[in-house]
Amino acid sequence: MATDYDAPRKTDDDSESIEALKERVPDKASASIDAEDADNPGSFELAGGDLSDLDDLDVVVLPPQADEFTCVSCFLVKHRSQIDHESKLGPICLECAA
Repeated sequence: MATDYDAPRKTDDDSESIEALKERVPDKASASIDAEDADNPGSFELAGGDLSDLDDLDVVVLPPQADEFTCVSCFLVKHRSQIDHESKLGPICLECAA
């Protein structure tokens, strides 16, 4: 039998009054709030250790080489052996042409 998931669902529990629902919900003032989130503990540290010296990293950016091209579809720099065809916008790599 096919089920229409867009149709509203009616059950016997739908006849419950708003007052009954309010009684079931705990009072916000009486609920204790845990300051530490169980999903994101504050004392969690990575196994790699201290990462405070990341500001000292230097990155050397090389200019485009003669045997490289940038694919106009995926914008990755690839070797000339990976070129599939040249479109009116520029070169297309083998992966994007597939």
